[in-house]
Amino acid sequence: MSVTEPSPRSRRTGPAAVAAVCAAAVLALVAAAPAPADEARPLREGGVAQALVNYVSSPGAVPGANDWSCRPGADHPDPVVLLPGTFFNFGSNFVKTAPRLKNAGYCVYAMNYGFTALSLGRVGGLGPNRESAARLDAFVDKVRAATGSPKVDIVGHSLGGNVPMWWMKKMGGAKKVDTYVGWAPSSHGTDLDGIVGLGEQLGLMGFVTRLSDVGRFPGVVEQTRTSDYTREMWADGDSVPEGPHYTVVMTKYDAVVTPYATQALRGTHVDNVVLQDVCPADRAGHMGLFDDGPTLQITMNALADGAPGFRPDCRDFGVQLL
Repeated sequence: MSVTEPSPRSRRTGPAAVAAVCAAAVLALVAAAPAPADEARPLREGGVAQALVNYVSSPGAVPGANDWSCRPGADHPDPVVLLPGTFFNFGSNFVKTAPRLKNAGYCVYAMNYGFTALSLGRVGGLGPNRESAARLDAFVDKVRAATGSPKVDIVGHSLGGNVPMWWMKKMGGAKKVDTYVGWAPSSHGTDLDGIVGLGEQLGLMGFVTRLSDVGRFPGVVEQTRTSDYTREMWADGDSVPEGPHYTVVMTKYDAVVTPYATQALRGTHVDNVVLQDVCPADRAGHMGLFDDGPTLQITMNALADGAPGFRPDCRDFGVQLL
């Protein structure tokens, strides 16, 4: 009985050929599979240069913020709402914070407020602060509805720490807040020269120091220590509402919200931090807090319900500007 020699065609169906076909199939599947999503890659944090660009080109958008499909995880159940300071917008104010929070697993949201016809879509905090607080209330409810979270965390810079204080004290917003972090908040008011000096330094819209000129911008005037708005905010007492945990970051080099010590809050669950007490070499000014390494570390610790008395690494200091 003779054995028929396999034909060249039948040889190609042997084990080696099958392995080759399988390998090709696997490669085809890999090639066809979607690449890892961009959001899985760490977002790049911006600095001063990017903030300047965003101020003009991206006042209402910043990487990491306002992904309305985000769902908070068990590690970070509270979405974070970011509020910029006077004359600023969130596209510039949070170029470092929003990406850092998003990379850490938070759902991050940000809003502009106090825009008027003079704002040119960029200069925030000019309109009445009571109206800004009402907008904040609606925005927080939108965030809560989108995420299913009963409470949010608040991070605000300057007036961005003031407006939520009105909302919490006067509008019942405290019951919707777990953690509040204020960077040099103007909640207790300031001298008008500091706020106007900021406008002059930025060269925005010809702001000058005369009261008659500044009076056109209620959101600015209401931040003075003697304004009806400031007096009414604290008319029922100098303590913050019960419920949230509060952290305030202050710098001795602040030339806008002065004296800087007036930024401190009083009440239970309050942590007032002077940057120079934990990092003596840090000379960040009022504006520089947005880009200040220790400030962001303190913020992240507060949002994570970290231990009190947190000591940041003293590096990556913000600019000493106002």
